[in-house]
Amino acid sequence: MKLTKLSMVAIAILGLGSHVYAADTLADAFKNGKVNGTLKAWYWDRNDDGNFYPKADHQNILNVGVELGYVTDTLYGLRLGFTYQGSSSPFATDDAKKLFNKEESGQGSVLSEAYLGYQIGKTDVKVGRQYITTPLISGNPTRFFRESFEGATITNMDLPQTTLYANYVGKFQGRTGDVFNGNFLTPTGANNYSYDAPEFTKQIIIAGAGPTAFGFDGAYSLGAINKSVSNLTLSAQFAQAHDVVMSGVNGKGPYGASFASATDDISFYYSEANYVLPMSNYKLLFDANYRGSRAGSGLDVAHIDGNMLGLRAGFSELYGFGGTIAYTTVSNGDDALLGLGNGPSCYTMLSIRGPLVFNSFAGMDTYRFGATYNFSQVGITGLTSELAYVTAKQDTQSTATISTATNAKAEIEGYSARLTYAVPALKGLTTEVTYVSFDKDYFVSGAKIKSYDTDELWFNVNYKF
Repeated sequence: MKLTKLSMVAIAILGLGSHVYAADTLADAFKNGKVNGTLKAWYWDRNDDGNFYPKADHQNILNVGVELGYVTDTLYGLRLGFTYQGSSSPFATDDAKKLFNKEESGQGSVLSEAYLGYQIGKTDVKVGRQYITTPLISGNPTRFFRESFEGATITNMDLPQTTLYANYVGKFQGRTGDVFNGNFLTPTGANNYSYDAPEFTKQIIIAGAGPTAFGFDGAYSLGAINKSVSNLTLSAQFAQAHDVVMSGVNGKGPYGASFASATDDISFYYSEANYVLPMSNYKLLFDANYRGSRAGSGLDVAHIDGNMLGLRAGFSELYGFGGTIAYTTVSNGDDALLGLGNGPSCYTMLSIRGPLVFNSFAGMDTYRFGATYNFSQVGITGLTSELAYVTAKQDTQSTATISTATNAKAEIEGYSARLTYAVPALKGLTTEVTYVSFDKDYFVSGAKIKSYDTDELWFNVNYKF
């Protein structure tokens, strides 16, 4: 299914619409539109220590920029939406740009959203560039450039307590220009960093298959959310990416499988149950989640037919405190790819260093312990905190996957701390400080051969208007 076909379907749907609309003329639709935006200043400091990656270093980077959006008023149910993202890192050294090349070093601008929307009753259709946030197709909003997709989405809420949705994506915009194949390493292995802002291409990030995008020929998904049972939310989604072009060289390497270019479809599966049990002065939380990936025979060499099971229990709103304990496990022999884009997550992610850094590796068992506190309980309105500790061990893999070599395994330990302050005196101003310490050891045939330690500090200031 191509985007043009979906556009024709969407246009046909318009003829079924009612004549209830907000604006009387096209001029009024633009005149009564709404502008929103965020001014950003993000400072990151990272110390990479070890021999896991050749570019290990201690660097920092400051990004300043804006995210500016505009949506017209509706006319005959139609609306236009646009979002512009721009970034500059004026003081960054070349070494800092290299260290953050797949996260923050993109400089320039991109039109991340440019869509035609239409709403009839409880059905909403969007065609064009747009942010998508679903369990299996999702952009990551925690980097300066938010990831975006070009395609079509449709959401329907006619069934009681039920949301149905479908997505088609034909192009992807990453968080820097260097996430795309060809921009990072040339065939000869020489560095070819671009440091440009991201753009829309027919390549896409496969969550769990490395930080570099892979060529593909479109992807679609179908999903549902049901809340018919009191306090229980049930969710499910299926997605498939067509003709994904993968290579072990451009995957998780250099410690995973190395294979020539291979092409086939990849399917993704997701289901989840979330139950909230209200108590007298707090809530108990119980969650269970399944994720899995299956590839066509052309990608058997990548070993990505894995399964992930996640369990989580916790409490919230207990005199401002919250806490969780979570566990995820992945089947041996195959990595469990989590979806499209860097947004798909799992219960045991470690703040800014997860979940795609290790959680989805074949044979990985991960535990996460988390705690939160809302300081409004002691009179400090707008201040919240989060602490997390993660430990993970991988079974020795007898078969190489895209993340792990034969007879190898990894062990991980890390913790994170975060403070967020929404300044009451200036609505829209938020500051956030995040610190993460992350240690990863790599073993082959029982002997530790590689290690990687990182300490990372973020200080982000955002002003939304």
